[in-house]
Amino acid sequence: MSMLILAGLGNPEPKYEKNRHNVGFMAVDALARKWGVAPWRSRFQGLACEGQVSTPNGPVKLLLLKPKTFYNESGRAVGEAMKFFKLSPADVIVFHDEIDMAPGRFRMKAGGGAAGNNGVRSITSQIGDGFRRGRIGVGHPGHKDAVMHYVLGDFHKVEHQWLDPLLDAVCDALPFAAAGDDERYQAEVLRLAPAPKADPKKAARQPE
Repeated sequence: MSMLILAGLGNPEPKYEKNRHNVGFMAVDALARKWGVAPWRSRFQGLACEGQVSTPNGPVKLLLLKPKTFYNESGRAVGEAMKFFKLSPADVIVFHDEIDMAPGRFRMKAGGGAAGNNGVRSITSQIGDGFRRGRIGVGHPGHKDAVMHYVLGDFHKVEHQWLDPLLDAVCDALPFAAAGDDERYQAEVLRLAPAPKADPKKAARQPE
């Protein structure tokens, strides 16, 4: 049976739980609820949960992983898990927030640079750049000096109007990614959860 590691980027302490920077953890939590078959336990410098998904090519075993190393050191956990299971970077999908995409957008990308994302950079330093990325748009605050405060801020209630359906879609469409068809996976996620047309800066500033 083939295997896939689904890792989320985020920070492990409760105070970060609802941050935009933790949307990768939120995605992996949602995936575990739908496809997980075992409880979370401490492994690979993080929390790990095993699962399985059916695809047209047969079942695929899953390892869902939330590094406890903090966002910028995520590569230590992902690298340890990949080496333990003797997998290649192409067998790893990393879900993370993307400020350079409008809220609710979703894009799969394989390889390439880190585009300023320190978590992606950390993973690249450990396993190379051949892993797959599930990029979840959270929007940009409008000025680079506001980025840190923005990503470490919680999602507003109004943002859950697109976030919750998107996380559901990321889960429901997973068989396409598990079968290796990232283009179809991306298209199906966006079909199930079309991105909002609202201005991202306006949405980010909505009061709770």
